[in-house]
Amino acid sequence: MTAMSRPDGELSIARYLQEPQVGPTAARIVLGAQLRKLRVGAGISREAAGKAIRGSHAKITRLERGQVGFKRPDLVDLLTLYQVLDPERRDDYFALADQANSSGWWHEYSDVLEDWFELHLGLEEAAALIRTYQVQFLPGLLQTEEYAHAVTRIGYPNAPQTKVDRLVALRMDRQRLLTRTEAPRLWAVVDEAVLRRPFGGREVMAAQLRSLLKAVEMPNVTLQIAPFSVGANAAAGAPFSILRFAEPELPDKVYLEQLTSALYLDKQESVDQYTAVMDRLCTEANTPSETADFLSRLLDELD
Repeated sequence: MTAMSRPDGELSIARYLQEPQVGPTAARIVLGAQLRKLRVGAGISREAAGKAIRGSHAKITRLERGQVGFKRPDLVDLLTLYQVLDPERRDDYFALADQANSSGWWHEYSDVLEDWFELHLGLEEAAALIRTYQVQFLPGLLQTEEYAHAVTRIGYPNAPQTKVDRLVALRMDRQRLLTRTEAPRLWAVVDEAVLRRPFGGREVMAAQLRSLLKAVEMPNVTLQIAPFSVGANAAAGAPFSILRFAEPELPDKVYLEQLTSALYLDKQESVDQYTAVMDRLCTEANTPSETADFLSRLLDELD
């Protein structure tokens, strides 16, 4: 079967398999979305699909939402049920399942990595645009190692130093995302209070400000400061991130991190609400061109 004769939805699978930057999380979500299209197109209920793989409708939901990995026998049975019988088409699905079941770079930190944060790392890896609003700490993608040590210790006050060191190493490895080929764009809005909290002491904070001055020169990094004068109508009160993806099968996701867990929202109504808040913040915050001057003034106050 040639590419011209494939259903439109499956052309994206072939393209996806050729993408060098795609991680397992994104592949899992794309595969789940494609299977949902096949099931709906075949007029098959989740209950019937679940029965075909000796499971329940809840298992089908988890598979279609990309929340779990894919077992080869289950995929074989589902493709047969959905009348995907051409060997070449099936091979594409099997290849994407292998990609979805592979380990991301963060697997080496499984000894300290929380399950709820692992999903965020996978989504972050696949994102084309990351918009984030922070009210307590700087975005992890922009933290220096010393600053990261200080704020990680706050979150894990009783943890052994070895665990803190591992968590910081994970954060530093995350930052390679911004300098890779076809790096995503990071657009961050940071409350002024974040920059006035001297985590780690004056020297650590001064070094952090100097690092931010270098970061804002990167073509894919935009940083805005929301000064104390920003009105309550714009301020969100809690940190959140919005991740957008190049692949149409991957819906925008809102990430809300809590103390010991996280929420992931992808219903359009929720995404639109948080996007509107982010847009207001960007409008009322200092412009990106004013960021360097703001950081330089804060640095002068510390020196």
